[in-house]
Amino acid sequence: MPSQTIALFGGTFDPIHLGHINMAKECLAQCKLDTLYFMPCAIPAHKAAPNTSDSHRINMLKLALKPYPYFGLDLRELSRQGPSYSLLSLQELRAEHPDSAILFLMGMDSFNSLDKWYQWQEIIKLCHVVVYQRPGQTCAPQGKLLTYKQQAQTTNSYELTRAKAGKLYFLQGKQIAAASSTIRRNLKTDPQETELLSPEVSQYIKEHQLYQTDD
Repeated sequence: MPSQTIALFGGTFDPIHLGHINMAKECLAQCKLDTLYFMPCAIPAHKAAPNTSDSHRINMLKLALKPYPYFGLDLRELSRQGPSYSLLSLQELRAEHPDSAILFLMGMDSFNSLDKWYQWQEIIKLCHVVVYQRPGQTCAPQGKLLTYKQQAQTTNSYELTRAKAGKLYFLQGKQIAAASSTIRRNLKTDPQETELLSPEVSQYIKEHQLYQTDD
């Protein structure tokens, strides 16, 4: 039986939005966790580089997470040189917490391409994968990823606390159709577009005139 459960939510968070917050809340509630750590990446291996500086993204994360004492920040990927491979972070975390269960939260789009990640089959040995589905998304794994889904999936979140790694769990519940790429595009044409942002993050974006150009 693992000594504790650690949950990580990786991403560019460029910017962090209410969909991210909802996703993390659903993970906490359904997996019965005390804390979840947002882990911003520096140079994502599978997506375009962030539009904004690390410091701006960290500041927005701190503002968005401040009302929620059960959310924390893990900045290890911003301290590492080179691409933000999830494997390296999970290996570090496992070395730090050899007896803990580790949950790695991701969106459905990330899960569908998990077999393209760097040494993905090592990743699934280090953690449980927890997947959130936005409206309109479908689960479409293929090949070895489909085999993994068939073998690892559980509908009982309690199983995520009974083993240190190896399970796959799909979150149910409230869904919010929010994507950072869409928010950035909307902010470029309408700086007042703040529906999916917390008031604090929205104000920060306005003050620093973020996402107004393609730079």
